Amino acid sequence: MSNVAIGENAIPVVDLERLVRGVFVAADLQLLRQAVEHFGFLYVINHGISDSCIRDARASARLFFNQTLAAKQALSISRHHRGWLAAGGAQMAADVLPDMKESFIWGAALDTNHPSEHRLRGPNQWPEHLPEMHGPAEVWFECAERLACLLLAGLAVSYDLDAKYFLRHSDRPLSRASYVYYPSRVARVGLEEQFGVGPHTDFGVLTVLSQDAVGGLQVEVGENNWIDVPPKEDALIVNVGDLLCRWSNGCMQSARHRVIRPVDVDRVSLVLAFDPNPETVIDPVDFRSNEAPKPDTVTCGEYLDWRFSKAFAYRRTGEAR
Repeated sequence: MSNVAIGENAIPVVDLERLVRGVFVAADLQLLRQAVEHFGFLYVINHGISDSCIRDARASARLFFNQTLAAKQALSISRHHRGWLAAGGAQMAADVLPDMKESFIWGAALDTNHPSEHRLRGPNQWPEHLPEMHGPAEVWFECAERLACLLLAGLAVSYDLDAKYFLRHSDRPLSRASYVYYPSRVARVGLEEQFGVGPHTDFGVLTVLSQDAVGGLQVEVGENNWIDVPPKEDALIVNVGDLLCRWSNGCMQSARHRVIRPVDVDRVSLVLAFDPNPETVIDPVDFRSNEAPKPDTVTCGEYLDWRFSKAFAYRRTGEAR
């Protein structure tokens, strides 16, 4: 694993080649730990997800977003947060305008032997007339979730914890995948100060992101100092979410980030948000040596429910299917 430079305005690049092969090397894990503690945002290379997986998933995303409005509306977001979320359906904070993006969201297939016990688990919605979309989407979900679990195992070991520390209750995780579409400013006129995604921190444990070549992602380094996170060939973005920050008692950073709307071309991103089972107790009992005050415990399901109710309009209006 190559060295990672952690400078004032440099997003770390971490080589996962040995970790992906299942080899846990202390020096490698220390570099990973440094990246999440200093930035909470990093590029990962040699991550084990094939070019064909990413290419096919991006093509299937465009198949979906290139449909008519009526076809997308037929799969409007469900009460289980599955399906199409229109532009304006998400608002990351009360003091910013709604996001100028569309999303298509799915998760692990619902096991009919275990009825849903949380609002973020339910049946997926797939367009029947686009059967070729389903397979690449599922492959992206499986590969990105596997990578997220591997990273969490590596992070746990870097803190001298068992590799399963963050994954002890993850047989029925609340992970979600999404395709995200950012129309150009030319195609979709909005207010100048309206972002593709407004400034926010991610809600859950760990996010895996594949950008396309367009760019627009920015991360806050210091107060109101925004730096670009440009696309990097063969690299994915990984970032810490609020639950992992809380779980580590603030050792790992959940950085604010945003997406600037593209000017004259559109943009498609692939996302995986990893979260364990809803009953998982987020308790930083093994991180109390950190001087930051220990937050109150909360379950993963409770926290995500609270954050989703604040961010997504359909949760407040009851308009979901």
